[in-house]
Amino acid sequence: MEFIPTSIPGVLGVRHELLSDARGRFKRQYCEREFDEAGLNTHWVQVNHSVTAGRGAIRGLHFQHPPAAEAKLVSCPVGRALDVAVDLRRGSATFLQWTAIEIDEETSCYIPEGCAHGFQALTDEVHLIYQHSAPYAPAAEGGVRFDDPAIGIAWPLPAGSMSDRDCAFPLIDDAFEGIRL
Repeated sequence: MEFIPTSIPGVLGVRHELLSDARGRFKRQYCEREFDEAGLNTHWVQVNHSVTAGRGAIRGLHFQHPPAAEAKLVSCPVGRALDVAVDLRRGSATFLQWTAIEIDEETSCYIPEGCAHGFQALTDEVHLIYQHSAPYAPAAEGGVRFDDPAIGIAWPLPAGSMSDRDCAFPLIDDAFEGIRL
């Protein structure tokens, strides 16, 4: 595995080596030793699988407040997606900045605690596998709008289908101080 830094400390691309032969392909999805050596989370307590239909569809931007804050390892075994992380960590030098990684079968995205996560489907069908360092906690759930001008994400495609919940997230205002970890 190769860990690729982004403009936001802690958000990494993870490039996987694909081994191919006449039967198909194989990749190592996760290696505790390599993640530990890179100083990353190695304790995954929940794994989710989403299927998104429709090129341009957007999910997110989601996060969990402490004490349920979570790191995520997001992989895309089917299709391609633009995976986006927004730094919401109070006091961070990259506070309210975003970064994006195109994920697919070969590249995953690691997102640390304190960052919101979302993605846009770049193909008609996208499957994502999310490994979470903390279990889902509805009372700790939070989100920011995909089109918040305070963040200014440059989505590559026009916004496609979205959930009512994601569209209803509030815009960030001057009172927003970020997440204290």
